[in-house]
Amino acid sequence: MTPQITFFPVGNGDMTLIRLSSGRKILIDVNIRQPGDDVRDVLKDLREMLDEDAEGRPYVDVMVLSHPDQDHCRGLREHFHMSPLSDYPTTGTPSKIVVREMWSSPLIFRRASKYHTLCDDAKAWNTEAKRRVRLFEEEGMGEDGDRVLILGEDADGKTDNLGQIVIKTDSTVTRVAGHAETNFSALLLAPMNADNEEDAEKLSKNESSVIMNYSIGTGAKSDAVKFLSGGDAEVYIWEKQWKRHKNKPHVLQYDLLSTPHHCSWHTLSYDSWSEKKEGAKVSPDARDALSQTRPGAYLVASSCPIKDDDNDPPCIRAKREYVAIAKDASGTFINTSTHPNEKKPEPMTFEVTSGGVKAKWKTSVEPRAAVASVLATKPLSHGR
Repeated sequence: MTPQITFFPVGNGDMTLIRLSSGRKILIDVNIRQPGDDVRDVLKDLREMLDEDAEGRPYVDVMVLSHPDQDHCRGLREHFHMSPLSDYPTTGTPSKIVVREMWSSPLIFRRASKYHTLCDDAKAWNTEAKRRVRLFEEEGMGEDGDRVLILGEDADGKTDNLGQIVIKTDSTVTRVAGHAETNFSALLLAPMNADNEEDAEKLSKNESSVIMNYSIGTGAKSDAVKFLSGGDAEVYIWEKQWKRHKNKPHVLQYDLLSTPHHCSWHTLSYDSWSEKKEGAKVSPDARDALSQTRPGAYLVASSCPIKDDDNDPPCIRAKREYVAIAKDASGTFINTSTHPNEKKPEPMTFEVTSGGVKAKWKTSVEPRAAVASVLATKPLSHGR
């Protein structure tokens, strides 16, 4: 089976589905809104791509929650089964999607605070993840519907005795819902524990987003495509990534990037775009971390349409930086809300081939022409 990566048009939010050569599927975040004139029915799109189990229940093999913001988990309670499979209705048409294995950050162990508030969908995720953790403590690794992996160690020691279900930062995952994958691995780059008090203050929810670099292969090539996904991680964490990995930049290399925080300027800079405009300076380290392209890379902004205004996210200045990064790699910058057009955006699917990433839709010169147009608009200042 040809591996694929699909980005759904969900406005300022994230929702991405990875299909591996084995057919197993990994869903990264959801932002399922009520469909209408300006909102696509992405739930329908997703369900059409999913398989059903022997009981006729739709499922994903793994669901990853990058962090517990509403625009990354909206629709979870309504459309996903967040309790034991024994509670799944046995009559009527199966409606909710089963999550065979959850991949969650250690934020599930932390109490709510002014820096860590939870919407109802995030609370549902936390409750179910904790249920699965307790089951592991009592019975060991569970079956489908009970599995959980914790991505990173908890700062307060809550993960110290969880052994095989804790994935430490800079470790690699090669199993999906209990199955070994020969053409897949996922390198966990964040969240990271604080090194000092300054770190602790700066590692907020967005800074604590899960960052993973997925290697997805086909045939004998296990890393034909590298997909870097970083939730809403902002400038501070990308600076830390570069300081940790600048001597081994291959760790951050990608063919496909989901531009963090919906093409936000705060991923690249500490300065306010609306206040400083062209005086705002990019962080060289953050930009370097996000510039480790392979030739022909695609940079995808999962966001609302990007306008030349004060909005952030998405931010026109961030777009210009990403367009420049794409140009340096002879690559392409694309916005999910304008593919194939702004009036009727559709899911964007990339295929994994032995030669790298390939757009599944018919390509044209328009994306590269758009790159030239954006670069010609205003000069870029990298603050170097």
